[in-house]
Formats: sequence, C-alpha cells, structure tokens
Amino acid sequence: MEKEEIGKAVRERYGNIAKQGSSCCGPAKSCCGSADLVQDISKHIGYSQEELNAVPEGANLGLGCGNPVALASLKEGEVVLDLGSGAGFDCFLAAKQVGKTGKVIGVDMTAEMLERARENAKKGHFDNVEFRLGEIENLPVGDHQVDLIISNCVINLSPNKERVFKEAFRVLKPGGRLMVSDIVLLKELPEEIRNSVTAYISCIAGATTKTEYLRKIREAGFEETQIHGEEVFPTEFLMNDPTAGEVLKNLKLSREKVEDLPKSVVSIKVSAMKPSAN
Repeated sequence: MEKEEIGKAVRERYGNIAKQGSSCCGPAKSCCGSADLVQDISKHIGYSQEELNAVPEGANLGLGCGNPVALASLKEGEVVLDLGSGAGFDCFLAAKQVGKTGKVIGVDMTAEMLERARENAKKGHFDNVEFRLGEIENLPVGDHQVDLIISNCVINLSPNKERVFKEAFRVLKPGGRLMVSDIVLLKELPEEIRNSVTAYISCIAGATTKTEYLRKIREAGFEETQIHGEEVFPTEFLMNDPTAGEVLKNLKLSREKVEDLPKSVVSIKVSAMKPSAN
C-alpha cells in the first residue's frame, strides 16, 4: 500500500466521523444496536464516569483504546501535546489537570476534526487548549516545547511510525515524557488483511507487533520504556466497528482466521522518557 493512499483513506474516514458527530457506533447515529456503546467502550478502556461527564458533549467519539491521561501524572503548568487529538476528548481531560497556567496542544490531520474540536473547546470554555492542523510525522511544534506527549489509538494508523517517535522526541523538553495507548499485534496478521486499505484505517492492518513498536520508541532515543497495561481488545467492540466488519466480509476470510483475529490484537499503555539535559 502506498503511503499517500493510506493518508487519503484515513483523512476521509475520520473526516466522515467528525461530520456525523459521533463514531460509527456512537449515540448520535448508532449502527451497532446500542446508543450507549461509546460510553461502554470508554469505561472498559479506563475512563471514569466523572471523566466522561467532564468534557463537552460530542468530544468523546469512542475512538480510543485506553486512557493515557490517567497514567500521565500531570502537574499544573505543564505543556501537553496530543497526537491525533480528534474531537478533543483527551485534550480537555488534560487541560483540567494542567490548569490555567498550563497548556494543551492538539494536532490532527483532519480539518473536520479540528473544526469540531475547536467548537467543543469554545463550548466548554477551555481557554488553555489549542488545536493545530498537521501530521504526526511532521509536527507543527517547535523543538523542546512540550513536557508530555499523549496519544490514543492513533500512531498505529501511521505508515511511518519511526518518524512519529522521532518527531515526538524532538518536540519534548529534556526529561519530557511520552504516554500512549495504542493497538499492537501479538503475531502477524493474515496477508489478506495486511494488504487491505480498509483494514488499515480500521486500526487493524496498520498495527505493528508489540516488540517492533517498543523497539521503534527506543530507537528514537527514548529511555525507561514501560508497559503499564495490556489486554485483548474485546471481540464485541472490534466486530461492532462497521469498518472492521466490512474487512471480514469483503476479504472472505476463513472461519479459522476470523476467530483468530481478536487473539492477535491487543491494546497497550506505554510510557517512555526523553533523557534529561544532564
């Protein structure tokens, strides 16, 4: 698959989600049989009801696979960068923790998502949050500007993960932290899925193995890489994603391969540190 083809497909998919006002399984236009599925997924992957109630309506699109803010140990006054900020959900949670003296920057490649995020920020009076258009492989942020980088189920969509982690390393201050939730593989996927653009944009084919993912972080210069949690993403959540369902239908995978797929995909929470100046 060409990188340009992948980028275009990702933009189109998430642009459509932003226009709908919810994820494909969200309460606004539920196609999954449950108006509460977004809330159920969010609670399962680590968000509390208090956190879900703390953000503007429409900020949570049910697109994450973990809660990176919960493990970030944010301090008042810190600068936070969210890679692939979507409608702003994690940005708003981080903004409450860094306070008025802190700042949160959200970067997203989809103009429709940025528009929605900015509307949510205005609606929720989040004056310490800024959203910028850009790619996570080429961050619109200067060197050594950020105390913490978070990302939630986005880096797996990049065809150039090495570049993403190098850019993250560049913009972090010495001693800065990285905290991401993402999808990785325990074993290689069937070739039919690996070569499918549709599978890529559903966060399946774009994922790399856990070992390779951690290696890319270390090779970018990070130290003290740690996994804080790992779990198989629930089959019912994966299969309720119409994009993932379309993959399985169109590729005509054998029953054995379909049943084995959820066992290959896990969500992990990973932290790492940029070495201090000393």
